[in-house]
Amino acid sequence: MKPSIYGLTREEVIKWALDNGEKKFRAKQIWDWLYRKRIQQFDEMTNVSKVTIDKLKEQFCLNPLTQKIVQESSDGTVKYLFELPDGMLIETVLMRQHYGLSVCVTTQVGCNIGCTFCASGLIKKQRDLTSGEITAQIMLVQKYFDDRNLGERVSHVVVMGIGEPFDNYKNVLSFLKTINDDNGLAIGARHITVSTSGLAHKIKEFANEGIQVNLAVSLHAPNNDLRTSIMKINRAFPLEKLFDAIHYYIQTTNRRVTFEYIMLNEVNDSVKEATELSQLLKDIKKLSYVNLIPYNPVSEHDQYSRSPKNRVSAFYDVLKKHGINCVVRQEHGTDIDAACGQLRSKTMKKEMAV
Repeated sequence: MKPSIYGLTREEVIKWALDNGEKKFRAKQIWDWLYRKRIQQFDEMTNVSKVTIDKLKEQFCLNPLTQKIVQESSDGTVKYLFELPDGMLIETVLMRQHYGLSVCVTTQVGCNIGCTFCASGLIKKQRDLTSGEITAQIMLVQKYFDDRNLGERVSHVVVMGIGEPFDNYKNVLSFLKTINDDNGLAIGARHITVSTSGLAHKIKEFANEGIQVNLAVSLHAPNNDLRTSIMKINRAFPLEKLFDAIHYYIQTTNRRVTFEYIMLNEVNDSVKEATELSQLLKDIKKLSYVNLIPYNPVSEHDQYSRSPKNRVSAFYDVLKKHGINCVVRQEHGTDIDAACGQLRSKTMKKEMAV
């Protein structure tokens, strides 16, 4: 399968043009057609010569994804199941927020992190997505609105779908540069958030990139014993290593870190854990933000259930009492397959049963 041209940054499109005997302005035209006019076929480039178009068609495909299923929620959330050229499946989610349209993208087929509560890890990692396959998710979601002439555009991106983004570091970084480019989609760096389960060495590397993209860390527990029991990644990167990297990130970038904390009933949601979390963050609380996440039940992980509102409220109150910035995340798509990876897993089961 030819690689997607969406996998090239603008600098790489310029290099391609020069390497193929084209002028630099031709790269600008191609980039404009891809991300401003958002064409669906190379032949739509009306001010580009047929010779150049033939070169593009010979070396690249445009969009490598096929839309397989679309689920629309009553709250405006849209969940897409896309098929990759090799037949593998991924999920992408569009969420309507008060501040704009936010898209959650997937970075890997399956996941090896092995969080015991998560639907994404039900199927082990089979491969990384290319940067073109990640970018194509944004382009297809934007097409959804372009086709309806709604005049809306994707304004925010969260890299929190299936997979561990920092385990696919190079392709994710290329994707970030492409969607952030002022001459293309122009999604502001501060409107982009990358989430990691805690690959400490990659957090430090990310700190040195000099980009203004937001960082979120999937924490989910305030001590090593509990975190290891629900997130096997903690064996490789226990809290001491993780917070050494987080402190480095904050000192290097002076940027806030968001901590994702999924609320599991009578597992990690007591006042005791809230107090421990407050102590864990006390030295960086001015640049910390805790996102308390209601749990979306997954049938394969029936040992977990959603924390009741009174336990969430008590947990929240302890954090606020200790001066920790926190919020209970607004839910999206609860009337469809809400948990990340759930739609993909359900679809694969159906296909295997046929």
